[in-house]
Amino acid sequence: ADELKATRNSQLSTFVLSMVVLDAVERIGLVPSIAAGHSLGEYSALTATGVISFEDGVRLVAERGEAMQDAAEMTTGTMAAVLGLDDDKVVEACGSVSEEVWVANYNAPGQVVIAGSPAGVEAAGAAAKELGAKRAMPLAVGGAFHTPFMASAGDRLAKALSTVRFRAPAVPVVTNLDASAHEGADEWADLLRAQLTSPVRWRQSLYRLEELGVTSFVELGPGAALTGMAKRTVGGTTVSVAKPSDLDSLISDLESTDPATGSSVGENLFVTERVVVTPSAGLFTPRQGLDVGADIAVGEVLGHVGDDPVVSPFEGTVMGVMAYEGERVTARQPVAWLRTR
Repeated sequence: ADELKATRNSQLSTFVLSMVVLDAVERIGLVPSIAAGHSLGEYSALTATGVISFEDGVRLVAERGEAMQDAAEMTTGTMAAVLGLDDDKVVEACGSVSEEVWVANYNAPGQVVIAGSPAGVEAAGAAAKELGAKRAMPLAVGGAFHTPFMASAGDRLAKALSTVRFRAPAVPVVTNLDASAHEGADEWADLLRAQLTSPVRWRQSLYRLEELGVTSFVELGPGAALTGMAKRTVGGTTVSVAKPSDLDSLISDLESTDPATGSSVGENLFVTERVVVTPSAGLFTPRQGLDVGADIAVGEVLGHVGDDPVVSPFEGTVMGVMAYEGERVTARQPVAWLRTR
């Protein structure tokens, strides 16, 4: 059990479990309108939106875990959660001590994680309590993650990132580094490298998602920590999906806020089968070359309903076209059946 908790192993197991949950959610026909991930979870978000393949995700996460473990063994560090204090006061506490310590995670209002040398974290925690923090709680971690202590890990990860083909996401991804929505393909290597030595701006990311109109926040994978953070930070519906029984709760909660969600249930087939559905009602015009046997990439346009593009959230091979040119379709009507590669 202790070996599984080591950074090099826990990151890979968490990523794979998150992808299993993602597959289950996709098979009931639910796809995101925007995505974000906390620290390691950013790799899950990039895989979910087609920026990287699952295979590349596994390889990068494994290398990231090894690199962070090695960096932590080179430079002793630790982390602590400061509770009940505003962000600027936590920054002030870190800056008031002579030892090395920085803000590592902005998680939620009144919950900020600091990291650095053991002496620095202890001193900054004491300074934070003098400034009004309710508590400075040490965390059971193996290093000072998301700080300059991870510089060697960033250099090592950069080599692995340079071998990966990044694609534009099917939907925007809000990143840890700047809490901004990114839609291109060329910036991900730099963003992921910088993430290792920079604070996770999760609270700011939640605010950005809310600004962009998100009202339903769904956490995929083991645990429910992010769901708790979202409940303390933004309005709307927050749901955690970690086990099969959570799927029923997800459907119920989303249907209560958006009745149209119910029509999506059951639109996917088996684990390797996917169905692409229409975004709206109207006359369907398939794109040229949408034939059985055609290979489809994530984010590829399969046709239009009026002026609305029918975008595939999946990659795969077309096994069947389920709507003909000029057919009047309803919203979320299946138009193409894909078999994933």
